[in-house]
Amino acid sequence: MYIANEYQAGENRYASMKYNRCGKSGLKLPALSLGLWHNFGSKDNFDNMKALCFTAFDNGITHFDLANNYGPVYGSAEENFGRIMEHYFRPYRNEMIISTKAGYDMWAGPYGDGGSRKYLIASLDESLKRMKLDYVDIFYHHRMDPETPVEETITALDQIVRSGKALYAGISNYDGEHAAKAMEIAKELHLPLVINQNRYSIFDRTIEKNGLKKYAAESGMGIISFSPLAQGLLTEKYLKGIPADSRIARDGRFLHKEDVTPERLKQIRKLDEIAKDRGQTLPQMALAWVLRDGDVTSVLIGASKPEQITENLGMLSNLHFSEEEEKAIDAISR
Repeated sequence: MYIANEYQAGENRYASMKYNRCGKSGLKLPALSLGLWHNFGSKDNFDNMKALCFTAFDNGITHFDLANNYGPVYGSAEENFGRIMEHYFRPYRNEMIISTKAGYDMWAGPYGDGGSRKYLIASLDESLKRMKLDYVDIFYHHRMDPETPVEETITALDQIVRSGKALYAGISNYDGEHAAKAMEIAKELHLPLVINQNRYSIFDRTIEKNGLKKYAAESGMGIISFSPLAQGLLTEKYLKGIPADSRIARDGRFLHKEDVTPERLKQIRKLDEIAKDRGQTLPQMALAWVLRDGDVTSVLIGASKPEQITENLGMLSNLHFSEEEEKAIDAISR
């Protein structure tokens, strides 16, 4: 509940959220986590950012996911979240899982990108300052880096955890082969490398094809999926044209007008029919589908309006898929 410059979390915030154990670790994550990839940059509305975070936490979404270069501009999402943490969320820090990452381009020169010890440790120090935190709960290497030995990257994560600046380590955008190499080293070091963050949706099955999903299940590593709604394609918003406030209309960086083809719209309409038969909206079904077999710990949602978070929470009412439904979804999407 937000009143003037004060915030008091909803008393029933844990009443309906489902929490899943992250792989074989002791860490639990909410079925839905809030990603700050979009709508938390320097040009976005700060009051709306607060409303998004408060709505999430009031409904049991305890996990807030960031990265050093989320914005734009780089670092601004962490700075804005730091303002919310400092002024509103500080009393609830022990109830929250806060994650950030480094791996993609962040600052000029040869030391602001990749997977080197130099970059990862320096980046986390800067992230902690921006977010007004002493530690993060999960620190990720954001991408595979072919120019840096995986041993260097994982030992840097180990040093970070041992320093107390992160409680757990994660990797992001790794395939099954590279995740296995990372986990092998982590086990030797007794590093709690507990999670892999990857894109996964009805329309994007890459982690099934590259072995990551199978490896994670076998090794006891959790998975958290981003873009579970395929950048908005797995919603009803494009069935009647491209809305003026849609992501395509606003920037078109990650989703383009040419992605909304007649064939894709036909798929979306058929999926929407299945969702309605399940008593769900299309986005609710798409989120539930990601969690359907227990291999994925949590799905990361982005939101531009608090009502979108509230609607997405409706997926918790039906996480089961019949064999017929799974076959139909596969036939449509593949």
